[in-house]
Amino acid sequence: MTKLPPLRISDPKAFGSVAVLMGGTAAERDISLQSGAAVVAALKSRGVDAHGIDAADGLLSRLQDGGFDRVFVSLHGRGGEDGTVQGALEILALPYTGSGVLGSALAMDKLRCKQLWQGVGLPTPSYQVVNNSSDFAAVERALGLPLIVKPAREGSSIGMSKVCDPAQLAHAVRLACEADDVVIAERWITGSEYTVAVLQGCALPPIRLETPHEFYDFDAKYRSDQTLYHCPCGLSKKTEQELQQLAMEAFFATGSTGWGRVDFMFDEKNDPWLLEVNTVPGMTDHSLVPMAARSAGLTFDELVWRILETSL
Repeated sequence: MTKLPPLRISDPKAFGSVAVLMGGTAAERDISLQSGAAVVAALKSRGVDAHGIDAADGLLSRLQDGGFDRVFVSLHGRGGEDGTVQGALEILALPYTGSGVLGSALAMDKLRCKQLWQGVGLPTPSYQVVNNSSDFAAVERALGLPLIVKPAREGSSIGMSKVCDPAQLAHAVRLACEADDVVIAERWITGSEYTVAVLQGCALPPIRLETPHEFYDFDAKYRSDQTLYHCPCGLSKKTEQELQQLAMEAFFATGSTGWGRVDFMFDEKNDPWLLEVNTVPGMTDHSLVPMAARSAGLTFDELVWRILETSL
């Protein structure tokens, strides 16, 4: 499952001039700047003509006038991970890394992604679409407590809240509505959280996440030194392979391509439940795809090179 294909490019000059898109205006701007800077440094260390471009500053004109041959998308969240910039790059006829317009848009939209997975028979927790006028008692009866409330189109756990008490639900929905006008309440899965990275058609070794927080929130992802990452993840070889296979099915069902990450929860019966797909995962020192790549024998520079190959 983790046997990657041979490298397609050996000469860094074959990539031409590479624009690394980072920053932007989304809520994940700071993380994107960190990811992009790491990518630029890795590409330059291997002789690639790489240039960091902050997508917040006249992006289209800079791409049109910059003489670039391809683009490494390192934008997280809205505007970079939702098909928007991918559509612009299609119009500019600039090759780019990762998923196309459809895969990016579907994966970013947790509601449509869940609907798609349900349609093809993949396991994802039950949910309801909610807003500030919802019948919260009915939501509680349908999903039980605890549950988790999420903006449908944000990343990095922005706007998410765990709800353990009926009195908390209205506040959690208000908070999520500040981040998006589409919000879902989802059945809480009690158990361990796992993630599987996908790279060039292969699933990398799963990682088990362990945090003292209520869930793997923004602070646990990017700031906390108490978050633990287990790779090998502790599953049996058979279960690990089944999880990798499910990750691949979930990833390709959304139309995602190139590289990305699929997140899961295992319940108390050790059954896996799909949470979401990330088509432009983080590439910081706390990020999961580089950890999985290391476990598969890839350095960070080698990982970045292979991701750049997905622009071919």
